[in-house]
Amino acid sequence: MSISTDPASIEELLSRSVDTIYPDPKAFKSALESGKQLRVYVGIDPTADYVHLGHSTNYLLLERLHKLGHKIIVLVGDFTAMIGDPSDKTSLRQPLTPDQVADNLSSFKEQIGKILNFEDDQNPIEFKFNAEWLSKLSFADAVELASNFTVQQMIERDAFKKRIDANKPLFVHEFFYPLMQGYDSVAMDVDVEIGGTDQTFNMLAGRTLLKRLKDKEKFVITTTLLENPETGEKLMSKSLGTGVSLKADPDEMFGGVMALADAGIAQVFIDCTRLPLEEISKVQTELSDGANPRDIKLRLAHEIVSMYHSSEAADKAQANWTSQFSEGALPEDISDYQLQGESSWIELLSNSGLAPSNSEARRLLEQGAVKLNQNKVALEDEFKVDSDDVLQAGKRRFVRLKTS
Repeated sequence: MSISTDPASIEELLSRSVDTIYPDPKAFKSALESGKQLRVYVGIDPTADYVHLGHSTNYLLLERLHKLGHKIIVLVGDFTAMIGDPSDKTSLRQPLTPDQVADNLSSFKEQIGKILNFEDDQNPIEFKFNAEWLSKLSFADAVELASNFTVQQMIERDAFKKRIDANKPLFVHEFFYPLMQGYDSVAMDVDVEIGGTDQTFNMLAGRTLLKRLKDKEKFVITTTLLENPETGEKLMSKSLGTGVSLKADPDEMFGGVMALADAGIAQVFIDCTRLPLEEISKVQTELSDGANPRDIKLRLAHEIVSMYHSSEAADKAQANWTSQFSEGALPEDISDYQLQGESSWIELLSNSGLAPSNSEARRLLEQGAVKLNQNKVALEDEFKVDSDDVLQAGKRRFVRLKTS
């Protein structure tokens, strides 16, 4: 496989969406310039059934490496998800059952395939599952892995320190998560691991294990997290139920981007699009010169919908958004829902897919986020609907009701 060492491409790899490179950027640059094919991986835990724009940062970085000819591995943490990643958590994360993992995994490859080319026969991208090796480790193997780290090292981890300082429970099995993620690097014999800054501890654990067990160095690249620079809050988080899903339809995706905080616009352009940095620099200048953030965000939403659907779909989604939010009109394309004998607003919201669960349906009703024919519906309102009524939940979810 021919490896490109194009200087401009390497420079973008070293800077775009990159927070820190371990052990140092110069060593990684030398590796990229060597012409050797590097084995690079990103891991993702199936803690929800969607991949969001916050994850796309890593896959866009993988795409740039793949275009240079490097070997790419997407690793699904189907085994580690059943333990629960304690990264950046102030309390115990609930582990997932095998059935939950299977449900969440059902469309992962399709979603990631919107960025990565899984059809490339000349340099195939591998899609792996860490249960393949982690499920085969014996208790003796686990003890041997644990012997490479001290308790002091573990409790120095920021998330663990916060829990200890707050007198919150810290369970022994949570120490095994970085050991297992670290062993992934050993099992796959990788040269590079990419992940968000919240994964630094886990990725460096892999660097330690690879050095000790195989006497091999591994580069760790931490990518920037999408955060509101004014508040420090994450713009997207699976565990918090926020984020613009890669499997969202054009209207939902467009609206999701438009709902992002204005302060995060420039970073989303950098981390979540393929636009050249020179063009993004012009956008940043426009914002600094007083351009209306709404107009810039319209360009961002159009760019992202074009990436995952098409420019035509983006044009239509923008027209729908403008009509709906600027002129108060309903979207042109509203899916039909055949009524199934529902007897309450909660049932209707849940069954129609406007709410993922009965509890969420109740929450939407209590918050005044449900409308029937653009009139607010309260939980205690009489349940009465007719054919062709339009039911709305939140700002962007609609169905047109149909009776038999």
